[in-house]
Amino acid sequence: MKKVGFKMNHLGLQIPKLRYLIFFSIALIFMIVSATMFNEYGLRIVNNIAIFIILAISYNLINGVTGQFSLEPNGFVALGAYVAALLLLDSDAKLYQFEAEEPAGIILTLHTSSFIFTMLISGLCASLLALILAMPVFRVRGDYLAIVTLGFGFIIQLLAVNFPAFTNGSLGLNDIVIYNADESISRYTNIFYSGSVAIISVIVILNVVYSRFGRAMKAIRDDEDAAWAMGINTFWIKTLAFCISAFFEGIGGALLVGFLGTISPDQFTFFFTFQLLIIIVLGGLGSTSGAILGTILVIGGMEWLRFLDEPMNIFGYETKALPGLRMVVFSLILILLMLFARRGIMGQRELTEIFKLRKGGKNAS
Repeated sequence: MKKVGFKMNHLGLQIPKLRYLIFFSIALIFMIVSATMFNEYGLRIVNNIAIFIILAISYNLINGVTGQFSLEPNGFVALGAYVAALLLLDSDAKLYQFEAEEPAGIILTLHTSSFIFTMLISGLCASLLALILAMPVFRVRGDYLAIVTLGFGFIIQLLAVNFPAFTNGSLGLNDIVIYNADESISRYTNIFYSGSVAIISVIVILNVVYSRFGRAMKAIRDDEDAAWAMGINTFWIKTLAFCISAFFEGIGGALLVGFLGTISPDQFTFFFTFQLLIIIVLGGLGSTSGAILGTILVIGGMEWLRFLDEPMNIFGYETKALPGLRMVVFSLILILLMLFARRGIMGQRELTEIFKLRKGGKNAS
């Protein structure tokens, strides 16, 4: 299988070519400039888009690249979020917030002021759970796999509600913020954290996709039985994709907590997974570039259409506020996009592949 956009060195590592470095440089410059270019509301939108880019490309690795119809992201994101919240809150804050039941002793001992360390622990916890779940989960395929992983997401949410000594139950955890010496309050997640992690996650995912493990994942997606017959250990390849995906979903959960400053079980319903599924299907299953574009369109588009929910002046006629109208319009846009791009915006291709094809076409002419 031809590798696109990457070249090998003598160690067998994937090194991005110039066009990838250009894209990453543009993203880095945008991240730095946006800190001064946008107001607080604009920065929150950019932060949210960056977090969902991490979640979308990691979900795309197991669902699009490996072809395993998994519905588990809300469970791993919830785990990463709760681990991060419990690490960032000190013992006094936990004693003050836990109202449903006294916090467990081990919960009071967990605390760190390092957000980077918190993100890594959240990702590792989610990845470890994925490794444990891989044995029963990958005994089934197709629709049965979707049902099993869907049930896992519900279990995580129910555990968060029914173990108040560890999670504060349905009340959730609040005030996960930084109190500075001048008594000002700031969030743990800012544009530099979310943007940097998004860039790193894209680099890691693309390296995986274009490695021999990524080619094995694509082979499983195309025909799992044939891949097994060719000597690919399909179980371990699927487990690898599952763990990598869960790792970045756990980190995304930590960033989400640092961004919102609060957490509750209601945030991680099936709608959360469904939103990510819409993003990767719209962008194109199997395309990392498509997952990024899908995130910008879905998350950014929903915010851009927010004016539809508010009173409007149309040719001098004042309309009443219509909450939910933007969701109707957005749904119609999604339907039209999928009618004219049934494999998503990018299909299974990457942006660099399209540019390469265009360049080749010009040369050929």
